[in-house]
Amino acid sequence: MLSAFARAFRTPDLRRKLLFTIAIMAIFRVGSFIPTPGVDYPNVRQCIAQAEDGTSLLGLVNVFSGGALLQLSIFALGIMPYITASIIVQLLRVVIPRFEALHKEGQSGQAKLTQYTRYLTIALAILQSTTVITTARQGLLFPGCGLDVIADDSVWTLVLMIITMTAGTGLVMWLGELITERGVGNGMSLLIFTSIAATFPTGLWSVAGGNDGVRNIIIVLLVILVVIGAVVYVEQSQRRIPVQYAKRMVGRRMYGGTSTYIPVKINMAGVIPVIFASSILAIPTLVAQFGDQSAGWVLWISSNLAAQDAPLYVALYALMILFFCFFYTSITFNPDEVADNMKKYGGFIPGIRAGRPTAEYLDYVITRITSAGSLYLVVIALIPTLMVVWLGLANQLPFGGASVLIIVGVGLETVKQIDSQLQQRHYEGFLR
Repeated sequence: MLSAFARAFRTPDLRRKLLFTIAIMAIFRVGSFIPTPGVDYPNVRQCIAQAEDGTSLLGLVNVFSGGALLQLSIFALGIMPYITASIIVQLLRVVIPRFEALHKEGQSGQAKLTQYTRYLTIALAILQSTTVITTARQGLLFPGCGLDVIADDSVWTLVLMIITMTAGTGLVMWLGELITERGVGNGMSLLIFTSIAATFPTGLWSVAGGNDGVRNIIIVLLVILVVIGAVVYVEQSQRRIPVQYAKRMVGRRMYGGTSTYIPVKINMAGVIPVIFASSILAIPTLVAQFGDQSAGWVLWISSNLAAQDAPLYVALYALMILFFCFFYTSITFNPDEVADNMKKYGGFIPGIRAGRPTAEYLDYVITRITSAGSLYLVVIALIPTLMVVWLGLANQLPFGGASVLIIVGVGLETVKQIDSQLQQRHYEGFLR
């Protein structure tokens, strides 16, 4: 492995790409510490230090921003608006026929969908920055902290803060696209990887509180290693559905007669169901922060949905992950479309008739595999909650199974890209 890294840096073209990627990731981290104009940064640091439970309110966005959200930096929103916009555009393919037609047009249609995603990202950035600033003004971003985190709450200052955070989101989106074009790996995924990895040292340090700090850190590290091994094993696993193409004459040439397979991953939905479930369950808590704290419905939400170790929260979280796993898989993999394409090019699954029987067989296989993949996602996502209860920690872990899932997935994809480029230059790659 180390020798492969040395070969990668000895290759001029690959070395240039790797250094460019590292430089962009460094710029992204530096921007996470630059405060937005109008923010009283010393007060923000004090509020972060003495925050009680407010850090869990927007914890998902804060993790994906590498801790920049709670610091109200220019990259406070991070890559989250782009992720949300990408998911929305992908889901709209089911509702809007125009989007589905663009998806089938190839590269030109994909470019158009990417443009729509960028516009929606800016719109969501404006909405989310307004929400974050409003939450900070009302003292709900750091409950229990009486300091003003916004020095000047005039209209022009607030507008400048919204513009700055929105521009920061646009810059992050551009940096991610630069990595994709000129660097190594998927730029957006690598920026998410950087954000989550940056919160790990702080997360481990928070676990060290109390008399059993060393024991807790050792247990957490062991669990993380086990989870990483399980994630690598499951993410690399796939069901290969054999496909045979019949021979056919085109002019004087014979085509087909080859055997291939359709690779079906156990976890086809990735981490999307976990993000969806966490975002939806965070909405009632966010709404309750703006209500009368002594009202009955606010107290009910605080006791049943705000605490992530509450039985109702755990049950709803698991059910939502199961639902979105099946829902997202049904959108991304269409058995009827795959069966039609196979029939069009003379392909068939051995023992299965082409056409409708093939679609029914693919649907049967996908349903069975998705059942196992959804249960796997539920277990990975609930590991932080189970560890909090088991170890008796005062706060939720700042990182969880979903974070490990993202880090391992992005790491595997990036290593595969580097490995393929090494093999193109006749070097021995990372994967043997």
